[in-house]
Amino acid sequence: MPFRCDLIIRDATIIDGTGAPRFRGDVAVEGDRIRAVGDLSAAVGEQEVLAGGLALAPGFIDAHTHDDRAVLCGPECQRCKVSQGVTTVVVGNCGISLAPLRLARRPPPPLDLLGDESWYRLGSFAEYAEALAKRPSNVNTLAFCGHMSLRMEAMAGDVYRPANDREIAAMQARLREALEQGAAGFTTGLYYPPNAQAPTEEVIAVGEALREVGGIYMTHMRDEADGVLDSIREALRIGREIGGEARPVEVIISHHKCAMPENFGRSRETLALIDRLGQDQPVAFDVYPYPAGSTVLLPERLRQDVPVRITWSVPHPEQAGRDLDDIAREWGMTRRAAAEKLLPAGAIYFQMDEADVRRIMAHPRSMIGSDGIPHDAKPHPRLWGTFPRVLGHYVREVGLFSLETAVHKMTGRTAQVFGIPDRGVIRPGAFADLVLFDPARVIDRATYDDPTAPALGIERVWTNGVEVYSGGELTGAAPGRFIPNPRRSA
Repeated sequence: MPFRCDLIIRDATIIDGTGAPRFRGDVAVEGDRIRAVGDLSAAVGEQEVLAGGLALAPGFIDAHTHDDRAVLCGPECQRCKVSQGVTTVVVGNCGISLAPLRLARRPPPPLDLLGDESWYRLGSFAEYAEALAKRPSNVNTLAFCGHMSLRMEAMAGDVYRPANDREIAAMQARLREALEQGAAGFTTGLYYPPNAQAPTEEVIAVGEALREVGGIYMTHMRDEADGVLDSIREALRIGREIGGEARPVEVIISHHKCAMPENFGRSRETLALIDRLGQDQPVAFDVYPYPAGSTVLLPERLRQDVPVRITWSVPHPEQAGRDLDDIAREWGMTRRAAAEKLLPAGAIYFQMDEADVRRIMAHPRSMIGSDGIPHDAKPHPRLWGTFPRVLGHYVREVGLFSLETAVHKMTGRTAQVFGIPDRGVIRPGAFADLVLFDPARVIDRATYDDPTAPALGIERVWTNGVEVYSGGELTGAAPGRFIPNPRRSA
């Protein structure tokens, strides 16, 4: 039946996000929703886009970011994401969230990945959601509450020890409030010094708020190297005990990896363990498509067999982008001493095996997450390249999996795992988050030497029905929204 609508994208190769085979057709958009999909030759759009057979997919969902601050800075700060086709970001990862925390002095690493104390000024998740509404972004935001941020407040900064009962009760109350105000769940970064002294029992006790209100438990595990199997067991135990054996909470393992050369190949063991334990409780993981990670510079954890490149340094900003060994030689000191002189600082660690990265990425439980750090002076190239790298390198060049599978891991699967309603799929009634790209041309261009080079082959991007990226440029529109806790109990 003929109808009029705001936008019709015609003659697209539609990859709908479910993993189903691609098909040729049109997509009609009315307001912020998809109105119709199929042969829409009788319909008329106020605006019509001729796709010419290019691929049209749901907007990509970045399952793991540190964009908590970037989404508060207006559309320009998310150029790195919309230029990849990303329309929704998940923030508050690794136990680090801007809210609910106010600070008078610089936060300890890794909380300073988000910035100095001037950014820690939001005393509740309601204030975070309000800040997003006042200055919206061009991407949607699903936000988690971080354990390290809760510890900093409840323990008055004295975080290098286990919390006492009073402090645990305060954290649990703050988490409950955050979940009620829209936080999607609770994250930990048990690898990092401000969180590492928290015993499993503390995490379970704080996380009991998830049982009452609803939400997900997501974790940068305690050990991704020698103790990776024990860390997986701990993560899933936390999910079981928070929710109860009858209804364990969903567990998401952040940026799953097997770190350090002696653990290369162990993804066979980790994936088998996750699958075995996952028969009785919900578990998923995200992965980035690179064999190097990035975080704060931790001198006490340096190893001579793991190359390190500096991404930022407060006292020596001129060293960003350089190898730590080169800096140490130039300064005439040991690697450890040079690292300490650079602090506070960030770094890239070349600590994974490509075969493990591929095995983890290809696993059915995986989602794609960039883990990009937007405020680094010389960031890891994953900030600008993750999603086109999967589509171009791992699909087209390597043949790791099909284009439909890749898009599913970036869209429908991610929305399903996080419980995000009406996103991640192309169907009538879903939100009109869309990306038009060229499968024959899409590729990442960001490298370790040139980490902010935009990708090729991403033609146009719409968030909530509004175009945010076209022809390599931002449109300036900011239609992104805060997505409140999808798993909150009724």
